[in-house]
Amino acid sequence: MRKKILLICGSLNQTTQMHKIAQELSDSDLFFTPYYGDFLLSLARRFNLAEFTVMGEKLALRCREYLNQHGLLLDLEGRSRDYDLVLTCSDLVVPKNILKRKIVLVQEGMTDPENLAYHIVKRIPILPRWLASTAATGLSNAFTVFCVASEGYRELFIKKGVKPEKIVVTGIPNFDNCARFLKNDFPFKGFVLVCTSDTRETFKFDNRKRFIEKAVSIAGGRQLIFKLHPNENVERSTREIHAIAPQALVYSQGSAEEMIANCDVLITQYSSTAFVGIALGKEVHSYFDAKELRRLMPIQNNSAAKNIAAVCRGVLETAQAYQCRKSRNDSIGQTASGSYAYENACCSSGQNKL
Repeated sequence: MRKKILLICGSLNQTTQMHKIAQELSDSDLFFTPYYGDFLLSLARRFNLAEFTVMGEKLALRCREYLNQHGLLLDLEGRSRDYDLVLTCSDLVVPKNILKRKIVLVQEGMTDPENLAYHIVKRIPILPRWLASTAATGLSNAFTVFCVASEGYRELFIKKGVKPEKIVVTGIPNFDNCARFLKNDFPFKGFVLVCTSDTRETFKFDNRKRFIEKAVSIAGGRQLIFKLHPNENVERSTREIHAIAPQALVYSQGSAEEMIANCDVLITQYSSTAFVGIALGKEVHSYFDAKELRRLMPIQNNSAAKNIAAVCRGVLETAQAYQCRKSRNDSIGQTASGSYAYENACCSSGQNKL
């Protein structure tokens, strides 16, 4: 019997990762939805109070456009079916209608620094995790398995309090083969690239003037190109850049990864694109410590989507085996004791790394 799987998407990065995983699960019935929450969060979205998040209408519209463009089946908020498995790009919000399902959480990319909000949320679990942004990734404990980018990230999430037995190092699809970006048609080469972040849109402090001035200093007269975050206020950011660096080129669209492949120097704030620069041997400047970034660097296995699909099948097979055992025990008048634990990605190796 074909299994029904719901894939919860979000930003374009999250959505394309879910799509790549889905392509490795063609033996199941797959349905997609933009990111969503329960009543209060849905109400906030309706009144445009969630535009700074992946639940906002702007990013939700981009998600739906992508899904429609690729002919993927929508089931908005997973309301139309009972699912055997749910894949989600984030556990900052875990809707009630998936809590009783088997959930595979997939790391989306770089996580935010552990700021004051993170420590408050961790100490007071009744507070919503989204207050701490992606720094709180993994703290829900609502998932069966958490697929992460590298051994470094596995250690980081364990330090945050995620149960080690739930974490599997698979790599993540958009960052597992950065060498593919070297073949591109971006017209410039040998420039200094600046990938900005949506810090202000997500209510974080950002001294943008100082950041631009630092970029100009690092460039030292070389061509300077800015690639804006998709969630940024393009008009404001462009105006600020040209006030300090009038000759700089500003892109609000296009592949940041292909631009990185052609640049000599990459400057970022809190962007996962720093990983692409490191993988391609670029000079990288970031708000994160360079040594720490290299420790966390996603593994370049070119098989993350396939690995995550194997994890999904393992979860489904383990769940089915448990149900069979329970039914067999019940049929002879016994009570199945305990609950099964997910032991490994492929239900055979006993390892937590693929």
